[in-house]
Amino acid sequence: MSVVPELPEVDALAAFLRERAVGHAITSASVTAISALKTFDPPLHALAGGTITAVARHGKFIDLTVGAEPLHLVFHLARAGWLRWFDEVPKTILKPGKGPIALRVKLDDGAGFDLTEAGTKKSLAVYVVRDPDDVPGIARLGPDPTAPGFTLADFQAVLDGRRTQIKGVLRDQSVFAGIGNAYSDEILHAARMSPYALAAKLTPEQVETLFTALRDTLAEAVAAASGRPPADLKDAKRRGMQVHARTGEACPVCGDTVREVRFADSTFQYCPTCQTGGKPLADRVLSRLLK
Repeated sequence: MSVVPELPEVDALAAFLRERAVGHAITSASVTAISALKTFDPPLHALAGGTITAVARHGKFIDLTVGAEPLHLVFHLARAGWLRWFDEVPKTILKPGKGPIALRVKLDDGAGFDLTEAGTKKSLAVYVVRDPDDVPGIARLGPDPTAPGFTLADFQAVLDGRRTQIKGVLRDQSVFAGIGNAYSDEILHAARMSPYALAAKLTPEQVETLFTALRDTLAEAVAAASGRPPADLKDAKRRGMQVHARTGEACPVCGDTVREVRFADSTFQYCPTCQTGGKPLADRVLSRLLK
């Protein structure tokens, strides 16, 4: 199971950096994967000498506030990216275009971190901006579903009129910030709802059930990830999954076999008994709700 960073893991990474990096100055920031750096003004070297004063999360983006002006070092780990922390940054010389390292940041106490990305399809993104909203992906984010002020009424308002499948709605970052493939699977399983249910056709009772499942699932995952160092977060996420990436295993709720639907570049998992009235979903891309 590849672990794609979503809201709970990104939240934990931001908290780790907040505890470990805030108050320290950046001595150097270097990109080895040129395609990862999406901005040129301000330049990356402008971060050098600036003290990290805050770390925030926007959806799946991490935002480091640097210097007095200030500047913002923002990054998105995409599907195969991760943050690797060092109490003492290796002295090895990085070679552009070689290996999994996309960005290395060194701090004034000798510590620092690498952003790495596995595989050949590179999507990890790094930005240096004056305002986080200068990052297009942040500017178009929907509400954070874990925010204290996000209510059932807000949730209902977002779903109203959306004649699209609820699985896709939950994953759409312009609708809800931070939920990806794994946690949308988990939320729908907890709500006992088909991934193909149409958002606009949900009853008020179903909307409330889904809202509760969303809040509880994410709160539990955030709590499970909280306080863990980056190296431990992937295993913690794997252990917490009920159906995601558990194709062929027994559903922990009812004992039925967890099934999957494959798409061109992803899959999702669900329990037929819990979610679809016992009927397996066709294993192909569908544009309509299965009857």
